Amino acid sequence: MSVERNLLISLLKHTRKHAALLEDVNKEAHLPSIVCMALLQKMQNEQLINLENGCVEVNSESRLKLAVKAITSGADIQAVSNLLCWQEFEEIAALALKANGYTVAKNVRFKHGGRRWELDVVGCRKPLVVCIDCKRWQHAISQSALRRIVESQTQRTEALAESLPNPALNLECARWEKAKFVPAVVSLMQSAYKYVFDVPVVPVLSLQDFICQLPIHICDVKFYSRTFPKLCDDA
Repeated sequence: MSVERNLLISLLKHTRKHAALLEDVNKEAHLPSIVCMALLQKMQNEQLINLENGCVEVNSESRLKLAVKAITSGADIQAVSNLLCWQEFEEIAALALKANGYTVAKNVRFKHGGRRWELDVVGCRKPLVVCIDCKRWQHAISQSALRRIVESQTQRTEALAESLPNPALNLECARWEKAKFVPAVVSLMQSAYKYVFDVPVVPVLSLQDFICQLPIHICDVKFYSRTFPKLCDDA
């Protein structure tokens, strides 16, 4: 429905940095006030937004849900993606990992093999180390482009596994005896491919379920095994 789609776009536009005024959301959506309020109250009942004192409050997870809802309602993927920021994807990925008992580090930067590397989100829960690359598809992505993205993420994940223990990185997994490093790519929407080279490509709103099921299906995905030298006990 174009009416609801316009409102969703307006909400995404006006809640990027802070709560939005109802009048601004209404004006941007070009809707009669009574229609706008009815739709907003429906979204509040669905726990997508919070209405209070003439303002609309939306957290990062709800913004991603609104974005998916807008796209499935026919909104342009690129236009919607442009209204989201990288930090929102990273925050949701981090929350999904933490909810499943992982310790989390974001924007993990390190050197290995004469190169600089960076991983968006790294989650550690013995024996798994999940390395996530957050992507905003701005159009339908081709298989060849997705392969390049996956190959880059597998290289980053392998480099991290080989670089540890690293004094510059305070990752819990470096204190384990063994670890399995799993590369994964997280996107706003489901791509045509759930796996590429056995690397999972996960819609961000399905990430919680994927992480929960990962220990059961670890043999079905690509991972790098690493055994660490034993740390000496403090004297």
